[in-house]
Amino acid sequence: MSGNQAKKDVSTRTRRAIIDALKQQGGMDVVSLSSQFSLSGMAIRQHLNGLKEEGFVTHIEEARPMGRPTKLWILTPAADRFFPSGYSELSVSLIQSMKEAFGETGLDQLLAVRNQNMQVQYARHLEGASDIKSKLDKLAEIRTMEGYMAEVKEQDDGSLLFIEKHCPICAAAAVCTGLCKNELHLFKTVLGEDVQIERGEYILAGGRNCVYTVSPAQK
Repeated sequence: MSGNQAKKDVSTRTRRAIIDALKQQGGMDVVSLSSQFSLSGMAIRQHLNGLKEEGFVTHIEEARPMGRPTKLWILTPAADRFFPSGYSELSVSLIQSMKEAFGETGLDQLLAVRNQNMQVQYARHLEGASDIKSKLDKLAEIRTMEGYMAEVKEQDDGSLLFIEKHCPICAAAAVCTGLCKNELHLFKTVLGEDVQIERGEYILAGGRNCVYTVSPAQK
């Protein structure tokens, strides 16, 4: 491998790592990225400008209490190509075909069967988890394996956030809202009656993530 090719490969890996970081952490400035990747600000800017030319990142300005606004770099929708898509075009086509063949009622019945199968699979994965936190950690594991990039965060008030940073079925969910409705029902079922879960931020509604607030059920 030539020296130029080796440099190109390193640059490609770094840019992909930057895309992953922005997906995981949201908007980041050059200082934060420099610290995370142990690169100079100039090197990070070169990578960001290259990604911007390719249409994968853009930037916004965030006001700070003191000094000038900070430039935050964020991903564009074009960057979704780097993350699991759940065969979006095929999924949308199949959903439309099922609607034509079986109607809305038939489609709902098929989704109910899918939901039941997932419920069994998830319940098996959550076996042995007794408290809410351990259940959510297990749920995050299986959802991450499915491409949702899930994580659990504990809040100061003791509640927990279940966060999904990517939606591999987003295109399908956009034409079939029952998919998202069924997922919320699925979570409530596998977490148990002693757990209360509410969806706040929602990718299909323009949110950066899908965020669920989870707490003990009111008695």
